[in-house]
Parts: sequence; structure tokens; C-alpha cells
Amino acid sequence: QVQLVESGGGLVQAGGSLRLSCTASGAISSIEYVSWYRQAPGEKREWVATITSSASRAYADSVKGRFTISRDNAKSTVYLQMNSLEPEDTAVYYCYAMLTGAPPTWGQGTQVTVSS
Repeated sequence: QVQLVESGGGLVQAGGSLRLSCTASGAISSIEYVSWYRQAPGEKREWVATITSSASRAYADSVKGRFTISRDNAKSTVYLQMNSLEPEDTAVYYCYAMLTGAPPTWGQGTQVTVSS
């Protein structure tokens, strides 16, 4: 099994930046890729970005050019650098890991609030 813990959320003004962290523990070698999702109040959870085990990256159109996903294997951590934040980015951000031979796992989420 893999456990994911997110951190780094908070309150920021529009135009500001935050960096979210997702730290994995457990059977880390089973992770195929890690994604960030977000869910705003009353909205469906939406995909934000993905980084694969080979470091390929993909982004939702809504965050492309503003958000960057990266990883530090030594720290078993995936980051989401969020720049030029907009009020529409306000949501709970979740880390998600697709695993080999086991069900995928989610973190508990971290709140990001962008004020206008």
C-alpha cells in the first residue's frame, strides 16, 4: 500500500503563488504515476496535472503555463508549483497515485483559497 500526504495549501491573493507537496510512503516502487486533482465547492473533482514514472508531464488546459508538476525521488515527493493564481483556482487539491497491482490511492486533500 501507499499513503499520500499533501501539504502547502493556504490563502493567497490573486496573482500569487503556492507550492503544494505530496509525500508518499509505503510501497513507493509500485507508483506508476502521480496526479493532482482539485474540487471546488459544488463542483466535480477535476484533473489538474500528472507526472509519470518516466517524468512525462501533462496539464489541464486551465492551468497550462501557470502550474508546474515536478518530483523529488529522494524525498518521495511530488510538487505542484502554482503561479499566477486566480480566484477560480480555489479548491481542495488532492494527490492521486496510480499503482501497479493495487487500487489507486488518494491523499486527504489540502485547501487552496485565492482571494480577489
